[in-house]
Amino acid sequence: MKVSQHDTIAAIATAPGSGGIGVVRVSGPASQAIAIGVLGHCPPPRHAAYLAFKDADGALIDRGIAIYYAAPHSYTGEEVLELQAHGGPALMQLLLQRCLSLGARQAEPGEFTRRAYLNDKLDLAQAEAVADVISAATAEAARSAVRSLAGEFSQRIHALRDRLIDLRMFVEACLDFPEEDIDFITQGGVSGKLASIVTELESVFVGARQGNLLREGIQVVLVGQPNVGKSSLMNQLAGEEVAIVTSVAGTTRDTIRSAIQINGVPLHIIDTAGLRETSDEVEKHGIARTWRALENAHAALLLVDVTHGITETEKSILAQLRADLPKLWIHNKIDLTQERASCIEREGEKHIYLSARTGEGMELLRQELLSIAGWQPGGEGVFMARARHLEALQAVAGNLERAAVLLGQPELLAEELRLAQESLNTITGEFTSDDLLGEIFSRFCIGK
Repeated sequence: MKVSQHDTIAAIATAPGSGGIGVVRVSGPASQAIAIGVLGHCPPPRHAAYLAFKDADGALIDRGIAIYYAAPHSYTGEEVLELQAHGGPALMQLLLQRCLSLGARQAEPGEFTRRAYLNDKLDLAQAEAVADVISAATAEAARSAVRSLAGEFSQRIHALRDRLIDLRMFVEACLDFPEEDIDFITQGGVSGKLASIVTELESVFVGARQGNLLREGIQVVLVGQPNVGKSSLMNQLAGEEVAIVTSVAGTTRDTIRSAIQINGVPLHIIDTAGLRETSDEVEKHGIARTWRALENAHAALLLVDVTHGITETEKSILAQLRADLPKLWIHNKIDLTQERASCIEREGEKHIYLSARTGEGMELLRQELLSIAGWQPGGEGVFMARARHLEALQAVAGNLERAAVLLGQPELLAEELRLAQESLNTITGEFTSDDLLGEIFSRFCIGK
């Protein structure tokens, strides 16, 4: 991605396809000149004006709303022009081409937000939240992303960083008094201050992990013998018929995926081919895909027909699963045995008795899925976070853990605190490589 901020960029800022309104956004030093070229004059800053949009020959392209923002009072911190017209794809392209002909170039993915970051209008965590607001798949995810965009996550990180800086200043000051360094650290309460920072870090990590769960969700694989009700369970969870259900064993021969949400948490449910010995080549391929899906799963639902219980076949399937894969036993078809829905723990494993046909016991399953995902109710303090944020926070935790055992060695203690601060800085972008910036913003949509 180009990083020059001395040129002017333009792009269609609304989603592809037809719409009632479409927006062409321009940012850079030529914005005012482009406004004059398209509109005949530049409107006063931050005033919406209903004007004619004209091509190079003076012919009418459309009529719409034009808004000009003078630097630095704009989204990007540069001069910005927004042209709002009817949202037909052909008309949007005509308007964009007119702006390009007047000196702008086509913006690259995420370039408007990247300029906002480079001009200190947003920090990096807030910039990433822009994309998360756009792509949020659930209402909870959208609310968390808006909190991050508003700066809640960044404020928590900045508060942690400031406390680290204060502690670093105190520790490094004692290096000037080597004869008294250990007493100086002890009397200054460094251990207590460090423990307090660790406690705050743990709180931030919990909120970030919850936010990452809202963003990414978890992958849950349904596994079991043929005809135990995997497809019926899939349809119950999805709330619609996404998988074919018949009494014929082996009906599902490939993986079927469905995205659902429980209390705002996205779950990616995968129905798989029943696991059994077969000579059918198509079914063999489906079974192979089942095992591949399990390799990347976050949890497995082991379905059992309650009329025959856990057999040697189920035990064989269990033995082949990853040891670290969370598992939940689902005893299906209680409608045939007149049992009541229940959830019990047996030898450290959860067993849920339900009917995928009638839906009895499904709420028990939903609550257990949330528990497996690690979701904690009451998400007011949850902010959107990404995997890289969690990795940075874990690195900080490691630095602070090592720092706690180095209180008698101020030089090494100071170095661990410095490294912890650098890891925090990567979250908000105070210390971030150009390669990482390119990776982050290249995933944005064009026009944002």
